Amino acid sequence: QVQLVESGGGLVQAGGSLRLSCAASGRTFSRYAMGWFRQAPGKEREFVVAISWSGGSTYYADSVKGRFTISRDNAKNTVYLQMNSLKPEDTAVYYCAAAGVGLGSSPHLYDYWGQGTQVTVSS
Repeated sequence: QVQLVESGGGLVQAGGSLRLSCAASGRTFSRYAMGWFRQAPGKEREFVVAISWSGGSTYYADSVKGRFTISRDNAKNTVYLQMNSLKPEDTAVYYCAAAGVGLGSSPHLYDYWGQGTQVTVSS
């Protein structure tokens, strides 16, 4: 079992930055690939970015490439999402998720999910 708790969301102006954190419980965190997804009101949950268990591989959605950076610290059981040059269309609830097998954009790969943290970008 892995429990995930996101933090760091908030209200920011367009062009600003936020850093999200996802703290994981359990001793097996380093075995999981981790991903960030987001869901805006009235829209389906969409993939944002994923990182392999070692941190050596990352996979970004085109919409955030060059603006967002994922990283992880396995010693701290934490994955981070640095979000720069934020746009109003980035407004959503952001979820982190853990995948026991594979690395990709499909939500079906992910076994555990956090409760989400709200990010609101004003224009």
